[in-house]
Amino acid sequence: KAILGLLDRNHDGVLSNQEKSEAHIILFGHSWGASAVVMLSRQLARAGIPVLLTVQVDSVPKPWQSDRVIPDNVAEAVNFYQPHGLLHGEGHITAADDSKTQILGNYRFDYQKQPVHCQGGSWFQRVFTPSHLQSQCDPRLWSQVEGLVRQHMEPPPAAIQTTPSL
Repeated sequence: KAILGLLDRNHDGVLSNQEKSEAHIILFGHSWGASAVVMLSRQLARAGIPVLLTVQVDSVPKPWQSDRVIPDNVAEAVNFYQPHGLLHGEGHITAADDSKTQILGNYRFDYQKQPVHCQGGSWFQRVFTPSHLQSQCDPRLWSQVEGLVRQHMEPPPAAIQTTPSL
């Protein structure tokens, strides 16, 4: 509802085709949040709203969900995952329609080969899901996520140059 409200620029309670087409939505999440990104994209698809980019980081679906197939309202999607432990990310996402969605990649991070020091986390995370916890703390991974998000953000308005009058 919050997204629909923000897209309704004239506040008439109805999204016009123009308001939908002007949407610039970027969704990213980690773990269940990454799976929720795909679920939210599907809800937006049913409403006819496009999504510029989805980013899944070590996506773990709830039992009744699937986060492997990216809906065709998403222009681009990327998946970062690690394959170890009780909780590990989806290793391969695909597009529901390759002509509408470009999968930018399925990128594997291996924290058994390249561990990341992680402050915090519960004893359960440190003992049973250390690689999943490390995906949360990995500055290399989150730097890539930040770069992708920044690439897809609207460019800042151009500076207006003025010539001083004489």
